[in-house]
Amino acid sequence: MAKVSAKYETVFIINSELGEEAIAELVTKFKTLVEKNGTLVNVDEWGKRRFAYPINDMNEGYYVLFDFESVPSFPAELDRVFKITEGIMRSLIICKDDIA
Repeated sequence: MAKVSAKYETVFIINSELGEEAIAELVTKFKTLVEKNGTLVNVDEWGKRRFAYPINDMNEGYYVLFDFESVPSFPAELDRVFKITEGIMRSLIICKDDIA
């Protein structure tokens, strides 16, 4: 039987050189997207962190963690939007229901 909803966790890194307003706009954009397609359980903004290795010749980025519940088809759409959004350096989406 197909799942109706599942629990997910996503971490994404925003280019820290964009400035505070642009970073806040991106976080709000993704909060809204998740809320429209599921239930946003938790938002944890880790802030500016130094990378272990350079990414795109940069040494730091702004980290954000979301915990959310949605239908299983939504994370693929969220990943697609992460990839085409200017300013998103990296992202990772994990299904927490699969972790046991």
